[in-house]
Amino acid sequence: MYEPQVNDYVKWRFNVQGWVYFKCKEYITIEMNVKPKDDDNYRASRIHANDRLLVLCYVNQWKELTYIRSRESVHEQ
Repeated sequence: MYEPQVNDYVKWRFNVQGWVYFKCKEYITIEMNVKPKDDDNYRASRIHANDRLLVLCYVNQWKELTYIRSRESVHEQ
């Protein structure tokens, strides 16, 4: 069985595909979309410059993932 890692690009059922953004023993998050925050939201919280759409995939669902490729870091596309 494939075990996902952060910075792997994966496909999942329901047309979910994207980068594994976070992993713990219970689940991963798959980053489906990233867009820059508007100026007001960025000024309110400068911790992150972008808004992200993340989907949870629990460990019992990892068998449904298809591995596509990996990247070295989040700065790579």
